[in-house]
Amino acid sequence: MSNRFAVNPDITAASTLPANFYKDASVFELVREKVFARSWQFVGDTDHLKAPGSVAPFTLLEGCLDEPLLATRDFNDGLHVLSNVCTHRSMLVAETGGNDRFLRCRYHGRRYGLDGCFQAMPEFEQAKNFPSPSDNLAKVPFATWGKGKFLFSSLNPSVSFEEVMKPINDRLGWLPLQDFLLEPDYGRDYLIQANWALYCDNYLEGFHIPFVHASLNSLIDYENYSSEIFSHCNLQLAPAGSDDLVFDLPKESPDYGKRIAAYYFWVFPNLMFNFYPWGVSINVVRPLGQELTKVSFIQYVWDHKKYGQGAGARLDRVEREDEVIVQAVQRGVKSRFYNTGRFSPKREQGVHHFHTLLSKALEQD
Repeated sequence: MSNRFAVNPDITAASTLPANFYKDASVFELVREKVFARSWQFVGDTDHLKAPGSVAPFTLLEGCLDEPLLATRDFNDGLHVLSNVCTHRSMLVAETGGNDRFLRCRYHGRRYGLDGCFQAMPEFEQAKNFPSPSDNLAKVPFATWGKGKFLFSSLNPSVSFEEVMKPINDRLGWLPLQDFLLEPDYGRDYLIQANWALYCDNYLEGFHIPFVHASLNSLIDYENYSSEIFSHCNLQLAPAGSDDLVFDLPKESPDYGKRIAAYYFWVFPNLMFNFYPWGVSINVVRPLGQELTKVSFIQYVWDHKKYGQGAGARLDRVEREDEVIVQAVQRGVKSRFYNTGRFSPKREQGVHHFHTLLSKALEQD
């Protein structure tokens, strides 16, 4: 498998992943376990988990991993992410959110603490060696970001969350993420008839902007648009055009003195953090099938006065333009006459980085 999807680390000599990566059903299943099950996924914010006793069930990466999990805050003020599957007969423990003193499975009455530890079970007096550690709910790795504002989880992380997010924190640590407010009415889900990785390929380069996004191209300085590559994420830095809305950067920012319209951060394999002067659009790419992808735009606003202006003003239009392109690429990648292509060393560093990370992930035992 490693030879099949090997990517030359030298972008000037490298070729893209072969077409088979995007159209082989067995590859899709392999990626689910080797890439997504080992990656950090965005769960949401912790605003609904502020009070001790808070319980919030969720599905991790619905449509792909489909893992039923549960976030809780216990009465010692500790935050937990747990398996939401009862260790007795696999019933969901919590079916709705709310505030409770403990967790109780409504199937046969097994009870757990908010930390997932087994507490009680009726009709088990004669069971030997019971309870044991396996009767506790499994604890699932999790992390918070933005002074506890945002929650992430992973089934089996291949790298620490701190290492993944360090480049974003180093660049934008001055932003008061804890004050960003979710605006549900501004968000939207998009269904795209294409492989999830083709969507990421498209996101990871600004090469197509002058050809596909006339409105966005008029707002940014394309000639100075650049990419920066890190271990587990990358950044597309979008300088503003002459009249565009820009960040009011503090002196401690490494970009102080520059006119920045947007920071487009991508985190392997499927998360986008698009920072604008008004806030952030967190885009989650959810593979639903080999040729079906849901992309969720989740918007948190910091400065409502600036919303609807600048590079972050026409997100729906830009998304619809991208959707048309990516779906056409999906049709093209199935051609008998296409297998692989070359990278532009100047404009496609992000795509090359993505393909390199995928290749390495698929090499893992």
